[in-house]
Amino acid sequence: MTATTAPVNLPLRRRPIDIVFAVFFTLFIVTSCIADMLPTLGIDFTQPNGSFLVDSNYWYAHDADPLFMNPPVWMRIVTGLSAFVYMLFYVVLVPALLRGWNWIQLPAVIYATMIASITGIIVFGVEFFGEPEFQTQNPAKFLAFNLPYVLVPLLLLIRMRKPLPFTRAF
Repeated sequence: MTATTAPVNLPLRRRPIDIVFAVFFTLFIVTSCIADMLPTLGIDFTQPNGSFLVDSNYWYAHDADPLFMNPPVWMRIVTGLSAFVYMLFYVVLVPALLRGWNWIQLPAVIYATMIASITGIIVFGVEFFGEPEFQTQNPAKFLAFNLPYVLVPLLLLIRMRKPLPFTRAF
């Protein structure tokens, strides 16, 4: 009888891309709390009021994302996913990336697919091709704020494409 040994993950210092992902997803935790919680809970930020959360959401929505300013119900569902589902995933993903927990592969693939479908196709589609009142008047600013939220998950999807992703570098 031969003993099989589990593959050994690379140490974190040999997986610098995982550190980069951990930094991005830590920032996504913060933005899920700051940006996505307010429209999900129906907090009005159509005018600045001196509150950091309201003012930062107003500034973003006014300057880059009119859909976000007065979100329809479906958009509140999207922000709700980010505020209450994706954020919890990020809280688990960050240590998984740093510690090399290979079991995170399937949840990461599911997450990245959802982001690409919901944010990448639906939200971007409405912002650029939807109803005129929801179309961004500043596409460069909209993309600067929002493209990382689609590209980083897609890069994570590429990172997680092979079994036992932490046994090899990107």
